[in-house]
Amino acid sequence: MNPKVLMIVGDYGEDLEIYFPFQALSLLGFQVDAVCPQRKKQDKVKTAVHDFRDGDQTYMESRGHDFTLNAEFPIDPSQYVGLVLPGGRAPEYLRLHEEVLVVVEYFLKEKKPIVAVCHGIQLLTAVGGIEGKKLTCYPACKFEVTKQGGVYEKVGYDEVVVDGNIVTSPAWPGHANAFREFVKLLGVTITHK
Repeated sequence: MNPKVLMIVGDYGEDLEIYFPFQALSLLGFQVDAVCPQRKKQDKVKTAVHDFRDGDQTYMESRGHDFTLNAEFPIDPSQYVGLVLPGGRAPEYLRLHEEVLVVVEYFLKEKKPIVAVCHGIQLLTAVGGIEGKKLTCYPACKFEVTKQGGVYEKVGYDEVVVDGNIVTSPAWPGHANAFREFVKLLGVTITHK
């Protein structure tokens, strides 16, 4: 049986931040279970596409694809080796669901690998337990990090911050770097011949 990674998603999560990890981790042999509170296996969530334009105060948002869930709550977090927290608008309401917070808190307490991209950090800040951790996120979320005692690191959108078991990146342009670091934490070594 392949090792399992959990991904928590919701409506209007960022399209690339959902599809990229799901496909990349599956390619590497992980079983990626995508769940959403109040939704069943085979239900769909709507995604949003976020793009950055010079001179705009924030990102532009367009309707993305539908993403089909392949698992559902309740889940046993001890069955998973890692946790993926995509961004977009979904985390702002996902953090209102107790079953989501329980899972995130479990991964933090057990120090299992977590990758949070963009607004995915909102699920970590909702739980707490990030005191003293160096983290990054979409700049609009930096105050949530600092209010919870985290140390916000300003980096480029394609960069990452790794602190112990937590990998963070400000946005989807950092996927290659973020997931390279995440899979290292999961024990995967990629070599070229």
